[in-house]
Amino acid sequence: MGVVQVKGKNIKSSLQNLVPSDVFRIGPGEACYTVFLKENGGIQDDLIIYDQGILDTNEESILLVINAARKESDIEWLNSNVSTKEITISEFMPHGALIAIQGPQSIRAFEEILQESLSDLPRFGHKTIISNPNLINGKDSIFIARTGYTGEEGFEFLSSPETAQSIWKNLIASGVTPCGLGARDTLRLEASMHLYGNDIDLDTTPFEAGLGWLVHLEMPHDFIGRKALEKQAENGTGKKLVGIKVQGKGIARKGYPVLYNNETVGQVTSGTWSPTLKEPIALAYVPSKIAKTNTKLEVEIRGKKHPAIIVKRPFYRKGF
Repeated sequence: MGVVQVKGKNIKSSLQNLVPSDVFRIGPGEACYTVFLKENGGIQDDLIIYDQGILDTNEESILLVINAARKESDIEWLNSNVSTKEITISEFMPHGALIAIQGPQSIRAFEEILQESLSDLPRFGHKTIISNPNLINGKDSIFIARTGYTGEEGFEFLSSPETAQSIWKNLIASGVTPCGLGARDTLRLEASMHLYGNDIDLDTTPFEAGLGWLVHLEMPHDFIGRKALEKQAENGTGKKLVGIKVQGKGIARKGYPVLYNNETVGQVTSGTWSPTLKEPIALAYVPSKIAKTNTKLEVEIRGKKHPAIIVKRPFYRKGF
């Protein structure tokens, strides 16, 4: 991931022009998920905004966690759209390490290592711990957020590489199982969470992607892409992202054709075998007129048509 720090005065007024979500609804210690948009409503990137409040320097600070593949273009886009001289934009801890701890026992495991209470941190809450004796030098800082990308309970932390290595070793010693991006991708898909470059991109809008809840057209503020989204809100969209279950054992992968009445009508954006549900699942864009639960489709997998059905998202929901 990329982490960008925005510091200065009246930051939210400037950021509000860049996102369709009301950023004034969050306060210090809180965060929100949203998207950067182009004028046509297409998604430049998805991100999480963390309000850090007022720093010791008497400046406001907001952290933006963005996708690593979009970091350079996002920073360039931010600099070109935030014109005030009272605001600075820079990478936050560019040489730091970011680790996610996910799962129902993540609170217990992390609290035992840090000897720090995290249970009172609400979902999408965050805080910075400084001078913790369990950190590598006792003066290091660690940014902790109770957000996640797996649909499970969990935390992310950002710290120096040395502190991250120490925490990592302690996590492994305590029985935490390490896993990589493949496992994360499977879990996020079960929770129907979007992956930039697959399920959302410059050619998809929040309304098409099922992210209309991020668009707060009722707020009086203008933002890039507002006119395009107002038009879609009024007239509807030509396509929608839907959840699909493939019958049988064929795995629908990105780019595979989706058929309706023997005609290709869309394509898969993400697909995998769900270890939780024990069946193949996928996300795909299809025409809005057929994007209804229980609609029967087919997915072409290696030249063979496999029956599939549109289902309600998310495929799996954790009860927390």
